[in-house]
Amino acid sequence: MARRTASRGPVPTLTTVAAVAGVSPATVSRVLNGSATVAPELRTAVQQAVDRLGYVPNRAARSLVTRRSDSIALVVREPIEFGVADAYLSSTVVAASQSLLGTGFQLVVMMAQNDAEHAQLASYVRSGHVDGVLLVSVHADDPLPQQLARDGIPTVLGGRPHVPEPGIAYVDVDNVDGARTAAHRLTGSGRRRLATIAGPPDMTAAADRLTGFRSGVTEAGLALQAVAVGDFRRSTSEAATREILAREPEVDGIFAASDLMAAAAIKTLRAAGRRVPDDIAVIGFDDIEMAEHIEPPLTTVHQPVAEAVQAMARLLITRIESGSPGEPVVLPTRLVIRGSG
Repeated sequence: MARRTASRGPVPTLTTVAAVAGVSPATVSRVLNGSATVAPELRTAVQQAVDRLGYVPNRAARSLVTRRSDSIALVVREPIEFGVADAYLSSTVVAASQSLLGTGFQLVVMMAQNDAEHAQLASYVRSGHVDGVLLVSVHADDPLPQQLARDGIPTVLGGRPHVPEPGIAYVDVDNVDGARTAAHRLTGSGRRRLATIAGPPDMTAAADRLTGFRSGVTEAGLALQAVAVGDFRRSTSEAATREILAREPEVDGIFAASDLMAAAAIKTLRAAGRRVPDDIAVIGFDDIEMAEHIEPPLTTVHQPVAEAVQAMARLLITRIESGSPGEPVVLPTRLVIRGSG
């Protein structure tokens, strides 16, 4: 016996909503587009009709009127394999998605590393597919911030830019103070021969962390014994740790500019027969979820990823809706003491 499908009836339209609410279609359109010129009682009538009918606005038609896509792009300037593997960037994607809940905006995640990917991304953004851009993991030679500013695309940077771009605000954490705190922790616990695994020098976060750590070591009356450079990945940190041990065999404290690099350093130190923290203390930066599960649990500088991304989203939505770029935001960090240092 054939199964009958219940009839759902005609799909409600804007005109249907207007008839049920007892107003004109133009009034319904103004309510749905957030106009402040509609009387409160009419706005209530329209909303009740929308709820009763289950009306869903036609996004494509609405975009023709408002010239908005109601989408925001989170652009990560790294290869996709790095973005997926890096816990900090993964947390950023999750936080961005959560930050847009209830705002009416959808999140589009885009990654671009080379020139071809950059050109494709820039074309997509300029074509009006998104209303604004959250831009993270920016390097010094990146042309995208300047290009977005020139094209008038609302943009907020995650991290202080190398060169301030008029019209583009940013949200950062106090990387200098966080790294200085790590140095104070090492020197305060009696470590005297200190080294650091720094991040890429063409990223302001890495440069600021190196500046802060060096400053903290100097404030203790000591000299930084060795600086090895990584790129926030495990493989480069393993090589950097071996370089430090070769150059400074008596090192007793290492600050790594990210938790992933700190974890790789601990693994390499253990393979070299060094005990953490007995022989060498290790401190990281980020406080990613895995930090407390490393053996020994990682002492690290906590940066408020969710709060930073929420601040970026607020700045961007304000920029989209009012045209005001807003002021830069710098959030504090704090040291989380565990077993590694």
